[in-house]
Amino acid sequence: MPSGLPPSLERPLNLVRVDFSPAHRQPSAISVLAATVASLAGSLAADAILVTIGTALFPATKHYVHFRFSDYAKLTIIGVLIACVGWPVVTRVSSSPRWLFLRLAIAVTLVLWVPDLYILYRGQPPRAVAVLMVMHLAIALVTYNCLVRMARVKSPERTTRTASSAHRHAKRGG
Repeated sequence: MPSGLPPSLERPLNLVRVDFSPAHRQPSAISVLAATVASLAGSLAADAILVTIGTALFPATKHYVHFRFSDYAKLTIIGVLIACVGWPVVTRVSSSPRWLFLRLAIAVTLVLWVPDLYILYRGQPPRAVAVLMVMHLAIALVTYNCLVRMARVKSPERTTRTASSAHRHAKRGG
């Protein structure tokens, strides 16, 4: 924990495992970019599949305005890009980035359900809103898994093994 922080912040930051001193190596920019592309493609595909399933199960929702690709795609892209920028930040501030990012993904998903509940309250069709809520959940699952699995943090042990292996290799003259 940085020494310049007020003591009143240390406890809350410790509770959410923000310590500003991760021992792991950061994911590479290439892996974050690949995970971002996969997250975007996977989330948009999940949305399209869920809209297809939702309109098949609930035919009255077939022409629901929020089920148009142009409507949900722009919001999906914005949300996924924000999450993909967030993952490298989390890996830099936490020594338990997967733990923290999972909880952030859950919190963000719950927050994103608030507008869904609001439009439900305002009279939107319950079945259509339920599909929207499942779409938010699917986007979170796809994005979280792509990021933590494809843009992995590298353990300090691997770094140590690689360095000692290179050192042994250099001693042998090869």
